[in-house]
Amino acid sequence: MSAQTKYGLIGSSGRLGSEVKNVFAENNFDLVFEFDVNGEKRSVAGEVPEVLIDCSLPEVFSKSVKYAIEFNVPFIIATTGLGGDQINELKKLALEVPVVQSYNYSIGIQILLKLTELANEKLAGWDVEICETHHRFKKDKPSGTAKMIKNIFGNREVNISSLRLGNIAGDHTVSFGGLGEVLSISHSATSRRTFAEGILNSAVFVKNKKNGFYSFSDVVFGK
Repeated sequence: MSAQTKYGLIGSSGRLGSEVKNVFAENNFDLVFEFDVNGEKRSVAGEVPEVLIDCSLPEVFSKSVKYAIEFNVPFIIATTGLGGDQINELKKLALEVPVVQSYNYSIGIQILLKLTELANEKLAGWDVEICETHHRFKKDKPSGTAKMIKNIFGNREVNISSLRLGNIAGDHTVSFGGLGEVLSISHSATSRRTFAEGILNSAVFVKNKKNGFYSFSDVVFGK
């Protein structure tokens, strides 16, 4: 990485975007491009970002991709609620620039997913339920992370319970029930800072990667 890495941020005034700005400033990153509900802001010197981050909403997706193409730099997207067509568009973009896509940039969630895979292998025939809780302002339901957990079970019908309460950053629990015992695997995000730190790790990871479509699992466990 250069002494001061230049980056761009879409959704810079949102809850996660604001946390990203704080964490990146602490780590010697220079914000040279922003886009939010107030429009775009570019550096006076006309500097181009070395990496572009999207913390916005699905409604902004097409514009975010256009910026990634314009700057021709690695693209990290943390937007939840994306549809299949949008994921396919990201994979097409990944032929031109490196792309990191995840619905959750918490290291702890990556461990939860690994533990859930192990439990699913060993607890055949057990009942499974997923529960997720987020702040009242979260628009998508169920959460992208809950869908990531559910994907582990393939075509199996697994119920997801979704709660929207107060200002909870994100709680996820997957429970396995046998006839004589229950196993629950839980993760609680106590601050959005954890997601911003995961995005920072992704920026370091993707800066010198070849074109391709990467997940946060690749960032955490290597690829």
